[in-house]
Amino acid sequence: MQREVLIISPYFPPSQLAGVHRSRHLAKHLPKTGWRPVVLCVDEQDHEQRLDFELARLVPSETNIVKVPALPLVLTRSFGVGDISLRAFWSMKNALTQIVRSRPIELVMITAAPNYHLLLAPLIRTKLGLPVVIDFQDPWVSNWGAMQEPWSKAGMSHQLAKLLESKVLRAASWITSVSERQNEEMLLRRPWLDRSRITAIPIGGDPDDFIMADRLYASIPTKQKAGDQININYVGSYWPAVEPTLRLLLRSLELLRARSPSLAQRLKVNFIGTDSTSIGARPSVFPLAQQEGVDGLVTEMPQRLPYLQAIASLRQADGLLLLGSDEPHYTASKIYSALMSERPYLSIYSSESSAHAILKQAGGGIALSFDNRYQLENMDSLVSNALYDLATKPEALGRANSLTYATYKAARIAERFAEIFERVTLSPRALVCGDV
Repeated sequence: MQREVLIISPYFPPSQLAGVHRSRHLAKHLPKTGWRPVVLCVDEQDHEQRLDFELARLVPSETNIVKVPALPLVLTRSFGVGDISLRAFWSMKNALTQIVRSRPIELVMITAAPNYHLLLAPLIRTKLGLPVVIDFQDPWVSNWGAMQEPWSKAGMSHQLAKLLESKVLRAASWITSVSERQNEEMLLRRPWLDRSRITAIPIGGDPDDFIMADRLYASIPTKQKAGDQININYVGSYWPAVEPTLRLLLRSLELLRARSPSLAQRLKVNFIGTDSTSIGARPSVFPLAQQEGVDGLVTEMPQRLPYLQAIASLRQADGLLLLGSDEPHYTASKIYSALMSERPYLSIYSSESSAHAILKQAGGGIALSFDNRYQLENMDSLVSNALYDLATKPEALGRANSLTYATYKAARIAERFAEIFERVTLSPRALVCGDV
């Protein structure tokens, strides 16, 4: 007999936002562990992003999905509210109560971001009497937020997050996030948390996704290859915090062109799906390439690709480019797909990022890191040499060792959550701030 867990995730396929993959993976793989998931999400008709119905096909047809409406953006925008977890808060609250009262739910997992639906945790604990697992994919309270102007929208959101985070955490039986660094920062903010009930579990990736992508797109090239052109692809969104590493890459391309003009004539660095909005997408990388004088080596397609087409573009590249911010907690979920694509790569991440540690251990590419912004600004030659090696002798880089990322496969991630669920239900009254 399978036990039931309710997973609350405002975004779920056919949403194509990166945050859907946690709940998508669990919906597919949890049943094999003895847990049957019920997913509570917001109806896709109320999403503002473009939808990806191919991604929805990866969700097992037998998955129990409860969809609720959100207030229309046309009404809430005038009040400065666009966050889907706010627009659908009362719908999720009502549906949550109905589900728990009508089904044998043993615990609830809430995954974020967005974050405001995390405020359902105290209700679940006190009114419905169920244990709650909180899963942070990004920090709710972040260093980036702390640096914003106090009276700006971002600054006020940060102050509000500081107030609300404590209330939510005190209702949790277990907390997960995608990296140890993120957990350590949370423990520094909230020293009353029980470290033994906080676990780092990355998003991971599902090798089965590539089987479907190959089936759909093997005969449809996602890159425009002319003659002996070499394509190095960056696939995924670009945001301002990545600008330092991007600027480094662009300067390094200029050095590479000076070193080997003939190679530069064959080389194209393609940025694909850089605008996460997908509707009304605008280039953000190409203007910087123009400023650095290397726009002839760079192309950008800002429109976000459907997920399966995006990972097909990984498989069809000659090499991959992975760039991170200088935030130590940053752990890019895209690294798992990159490793599973079996393509050589060049990565540039903070030395404190778990993404760098994972890539360095896995091999199959060139994993570069930096300790601080000053070092980042003085790596041009190192990155230029790495680009040259990636473009001219990718076979020398070997392949990523699949054993090193076996624990990041979606099935294993689901097993880890199942283990937490078992522990939580053995002592359902236990909290991360001590037993009640």
